[in-house]
Amino acid sequence: MSDRWYSKAVVYCLDIDSFADSDGDGCGDIRGLIGRLDYLSRLGINCLWLNPIHPSPGRDDGYDVSDFYNVDPRFGTLGDFAELLHQAANRGIKVIIDLVVNHTSDQHPWFLSARSSPDSPYRDWYVWSETAPPDRDQGMVFPGEQNETWSYDRTAKLWYYHRFYKFQPDLNIENPEVRAEIKKICAFWLQLGVAGFRMDAVPFIIEKTEPGNPSSPMDFGFLSELRQHVQWRRGDAVLLAEANVEPDKLTAYFGDEGGSGNRIHMLFDFMLNAKLVLALARQDTEPIIDALRDTPKLPAGGQWATFLRNHDEIDLSRLTAEQRKDVIEQFGPEDHMQLYGRGIRRRLAPMLGNDRRRIELAYSLQFSLRGTPVLRYGEEIGMGDDLSLDGRNAIRTPMQWSMLPNGGFSAAAPEDLIRPVISGGEFGYETVNATLQRHDSGSLLSWFERMIRTLREAPEIGDGTCTHVDVPAPRGVLAHRADADTGTMLFVHNLTDESAVVDLSVLAGDAEFPNDVLADQEYPEPDGLDKIKVGGYGYRWIRMRRTA
Repeated sequence: MSDRWYSKAVVYCLDIDSFADSDGDGCGDIRGLIGRLDYLSRLGINCLWLNPIHPSPGRDDGYDVSDFYNVDPRFGTLGDFAELLHQAANRGIKVIIDLVVNHTSDQHPWFLSARSSPDSPYRDWYVWSETAPPDRDQGMVFPGEQNETWSYDRTAKLWYYHRFYKFQPDLNIENPEVRAEIKKICAFWLQLGVAGFRMDAVPFIIEKTEPGNPSSPMDFGFLSELRQHVQWRRGDAVLLAEANVEPDKLTAYFGDEGGSGNRIHMLFDFMLNAKLVLALARQDTEPIIDALRDTPKLPAGGQWATFLRNHDEIDLSRLTAEQRKDVIEQFGPEDHMQLYGRGIRRRLAPMLGNDRRRIELAYSLQFSLRGTPVLRYGEEIGMGDDLSLDGRNAIRTPMQWSMLPNGGFSAAAPEDLIRPVISGGEFGYETVNATLQRHDSGSLLSWFERMIRTLREAPEIGDGTCTHVDVPAPRGVLAHRADADTGTMLFVHNLTDESAVVDLSVLAGDAEFPNDVLADQEYPEPDGLDKIKVGGYGYRWIRMRRTA
């Protein structure tokens, strides 16, 4: 991977603490992850995204950082991390890490100093107000768990801003020293060997907070500064951003008004994610067609990152009330399956009733649509969730490796585990684990390996255009194509349980030797494209032509 490597990547997201424990203390660690790199290489992963790795009090799963220049001692040392980067590179895997710089922990030395005295050199590193801002009960990220976005600090005798929990005070992006420090943090990890950063909560990083103004201005110029700094330090470094904003504001995160791609390289496509889930719930392709039609044009080098399940809840806030109702009725009908009044806190396999056909269909759709696919750990074996755990932890249970105690995740006593391993029932580690599926050529894991290998032979998906093929078709059937200098791919997906036939002969002139390269079953050769059959919950990837 070299030029725009991120457009040809398959990104695998994991929490170190719940992936593999090498020393038996009940918490996953870097050495455990190193021992599983060959598994990821065989799966076809070439980019590893690590959720927060820094020291933290652990009140928000590591997103409350107390030291940006070190590794949480539970995971290992900086030396261990350097070895991880080396061993990953040996297998052609790049590593990106979470960059959580919209806030710090309230236990960070910067904040402890800032609150201690008005003369502290760090006082202006945070956002303060002498009076209680009138909008402090608005804009909460975690409604129901958060009552305000400004809290009073008795030591400083001031109100401080925190878009997230009160123990996560926001940094002041308007302070040049803060901007310089963020760049310094990036430079440190790039020098160590990371390939880039997944930037958490980017709209809040660039928010120029004004007490009493719920619509504070945004400093997009900082994104341009950061992009330039990062690329001078490492030319192929990538910034992958989380910005769940209105569609008409998305392009500003990629580049300036002149059309230059001088800011973020990649954005998670939250709108497509919500529309994909809606389409699966309704068994209707129209939401996906709408999403493809409404996708804003990106500057050169800009790329979407697609996902079905990430490390948080499925966020339905961009859907209408009626659309949210339809999704929740299908995939999260019970209160304990929902979160923050806007999302679903389940993994995909239980959402789809553990129906193998529907799971394959969903991931075939995601991986064949434009952009770079992101896969959450455990999804490749169809892991379930533990809804007895609080909040987002329901989908952060330990990886299920084998039938050994604790699913092979750790040799610790069950009560000492970071979180319980799912045991018993249809999703327990006794029946759902990587080892069992490794020995089954018909397993979901084997299917993912085949699908990702096929993706490698279809660079049009990551690099090319993605277009809905607008022909008469049953309501549940979607046909779309990907075109690039390398050739053309055609994709047909059936979101319903009834077989269907679609006439795609209008594309015959674009075909040289059409043939199935991935499908849910054996189909007749697609000669002429006039009678393309697709089974219930079926899919077909058809190579139309390949340019030498």
